Amino acid sequence: MTAASSVAESVGESVFDCVGNTPVVALRRLFPERDAEVVAKLELLNPSGSMKDRSARYIVESGLRDGSIRPGARLIESSSGNFGIALAVAARVHGLRFTCVVDPKTTTANLALLHRLGAEVELVSEVDDAGGYLQSRLRRVRELLARTPGAVWVNQYANDRNWQAFYHGTGAELTEQLVRPPDYLFAAVSTTGSILGCSRRLRERFPALRVVAVDAVGSVIFGGAPGSREIPGIGSSRVPELCSPQEIDQVVHVDDVDAAHGCRELLATEGIFAGGSTGSVVAAIRRTLPSLPRPCRVVAIFPDRGDRYLDLVYDDEWLAAAESRRDNA
Repeated sequence: MTAASSVAESVGESVFDCVGNTPVVALRRLFPERDAEVVAKLELLNPSGSMKDRSARYIVESGLRDGSIRPGARLIESSSGNFGIALAVAARVHGLRFTCVVDPKTTTANLALLHRLGAEVELVSEVDDAGGYLQSRLRRVRELLARTPGAVWVNQYANDRNWQAFYHGTGAELTEQLVRPPDYLFAAVSTTGSILGCSRRLRERFPALRVVAVDAVGSVIFGGAPGSREIPGIGSSRVPELCSPQEIDQVVHVDDVDAAHGCRELLATEGIFAGGSTGSVVAAIRRTLPSLPRPCRVVAIFPDRGDRYLDLVYDDEWLAAAESRRDNA
């Protein structure tokens, strides 16, 4: 036996074998305070660019194992982008079909990716009673289910496998990566699956952890007034069935402008090219950190990368228009 043949190869069976094991980095350039350490879990380094790879993989592969998703079935889901893209990858890998219901705020880059990945895209344009499109998207999902025998609604807002993916994934990894206990967890919310899965696992090891949800201004998840939101992937115009407010210690609402500035500041100081949800987390920490007891350690979840937001938070004209709207509100 040669030396080369005695070493096990590390070759995945698909791109989904590369999901997870994302690094944690210290943000000492962005937050240089000596008595307040901020570290970030870079979920944006998952293969399709977001933490949604975890939930898509876990939901689809669990469903295939227990028979709730049949071979060759059609998946249907409402998504503003990242989860839809992750499901499209899952469908490709596992020989499934996928229909993604989107709205006019879905970015051009996300639409192009969905089409290239072979997803069928259903666009809704009716604004719902909350001033957004989520209820309209869900109505279209139900219409598609009614006329597509055997179709499976993934339903990320109510599917327990959503939070379980992060309990067994991101949360479990953090319990191994962090030796010194974190005092605070900051995470963006939309379905609330990721923040609940991570916090439930982390609190098993670090029971004193305080959990801070970063929501969008205009989102109703935690009782806020509904309003217009331009950045996809954070906030919601309905309360998710998964939501468990009693497990959240604090909520910080961040508007589109502050999220954009958070993205730009992160890129300028740390060289991390992140999406709008991540920028919201940065802005929330920036606002909250001065009031936290010292010393303290903060762990942040950075959900998505920035290439799909070039025409939003990284576009100077878009930011100027968003600032003008805020100033005139």
